[in-house]
Amino acid sequence: MSFAPGRSVDPQLIEDLVDANHILYNERVLDAFGHVSVRHPQRPDRFLLARNMAPALVGHDDIQTFDLDGNVTDDDRRVYLERFIHSEIYRARPDVAAVVHSHSLSVVPFSVVKAATFRPIFHMCGFLRDGAAHFEIRDFAGESTDLLVRSGTLGAALAKTLGDGNVVLMRGHGSTVVGATLAQVVYRAIYTEINARLLSDALRLGDVEYLSSAEAHATMTTNEGQLERPWALWKSAAKRIRRD
Repeated sequence: MSFAPGRSVDPQLIEDLVDANHILYNERVLDAFGHVSVRHPQRPDRFLLARNMAPALVGHDDIQTFDLDGNVTDDDRRVYLERFIHSEIYRARPDVAAVVHSHSLSVVPFSVVKAATFRPIFHMCGFLRDGAAHFEIRDFAGESTDLLVRSGTLGAALAKTLGDGNVVLMRGHGSTVVGATLAQVVYRAIYTEINARLLSDALRLGDVEYLSSAEAHATMTTNEGQLERPWALWKSAAKRIRRD
């Protein structure tokens, strides 16, 4: 049986969402876990997200449609437990049209070391601005959770912590990244992981010189004006791997 998120959605957007899953796996941001979504272009109160499965295996028929309460609207297959990350960010941020939640390994240490500042040190990472927000689930759900954002209440708390930023670290869990397009959010998720790797290396060498606020803004503007270059490269690589 074939499922699809409605005829009103451009098939190219579905293709891009499938590619985004594969790109983020290829670039080691997602593994068997994590997810990427996009807001429905005709229904801002809906978003598209794969069913509960490993991102590298996502195909066109695996895409589901959700409302902003995290309810699937078009089929009854198993859904991601943390779909509320996406639903509540879309509810709180009309400017956001795509969301990535990942457990990328280089980022996790910065979520648990209180003294570690996660700011951009690389000109490709200006979207980090003055630093990522930090979400502490204990502040909202106590000491005995499994650290997953399993409810609209926790999703709303995460969205509030994110504020108007682009990245929020989740203690002992990973991070969530937002963007205005799929290409932008994929770029940001990949370079969030890269900034974490570079920053870990730099901190071992000595004092770190972070980008200033003005530099972060200028580099973000320049680099995110050229998103089609990396997006085309990453899509081509993902499609080649799928063919092979």
